[in-house]
Amino acid sequence: MSSLPPDLPPDTTFAVTGSTGSLGGRVARRLAAAGIAQTLVARDPARAPRLPGATAVPGAYGDRDDIVRALTGAGGGVDRVLMVSASETVDRVDQHRAFVDAAAEAGVGHLVYISFYGAAPDATFTLARDHWHTEQHIRASGVPFTFLRDNLYADFTPGLVGEDGVIRGPAGRGRAAVVAQDDIADATATVLTHAPEHTGATYDLTGPRALTFDEIAAVLTAATGRTITYRPETVEEAYRSRASYGAPDWQLDAWVSTYTAVAAGELDGVSDGVTRLTGRPATGLADVVR
Repeated sequence: MSSLPPDLPPDTTFAVTGSTGSLGGRVARRLAAAGIAQTLVARDPARAPRLPGATAVPGAYGDRDDIVRALTGAGGGVDRVLMVSASETVDRVDQHRAFVDAAAEAGVGHLVYISFYGAAPDATFTLARDHWHTEQHIRASGVPFTFLRDNLYADFTPGLVGEDGVIRGPAGRGRAAVVAQDDIADATATVLTHAPEHTGATYDLTGPRALTFDEIAAVLTAATGRTITYRPETVEEAYRSRASYGAPDWQLDAWVSTYTAVAAGELDGVSDGVTRLTGRPATGLADVVR
């Protein structure tokens, strides 16, 4: 993250959600390293990371009373809050709305929301629609905000590879500008610590290149020494190949539409968001998986 602004009031209060996860935890560690005290709002505070200056408090997204208590400081609402999207569930938008309503009730000064690239009501990726509805609710709440719309996580691409070394999905020849979680965390920490400069802004966060899945497979092959390939599926094949997991229909739709969104070109396009917010180039996939 960039240096702290010299005019940051010493009594500025921060709260971070999602600290038990990979992205929220990264942001929390960056704030702690900068000497910033923070409240870690977690469903299970015992799982929150133990960091200097950090206090873990209970707060499940759907529990409005807990969230109001967690986001109300001694002098009123917490000044700056990071809202990492909740775990994927069928009622995730309802949980998000409850959290936003609680943040507004608590008098939060600025809400930084981790959204998704191409969030829209008619996005091909079904969960990108959830993010759009959440953004709209935040706008309507009156709480000052910044939206960070992340592309697919570069860190997760190795997890797409099957035991046989094949990535399967109906992505066709589409491209995704996969982005490093460390880049997102650096950008998020910058926005939190310089919040007034980013009020009302929406930033697309991407990697430095938009890649096809053939190119992703080639990068993973070079980085791991294991032969990895991409095998396109039809939509019907994609549903059949994932049916054995016993996931509910909405989850299957999300998994498959991740790929069809790529095929539709909705995750293509490289932004300068990471560079603008961090002052350095975005990290390439090869460096992430290496």
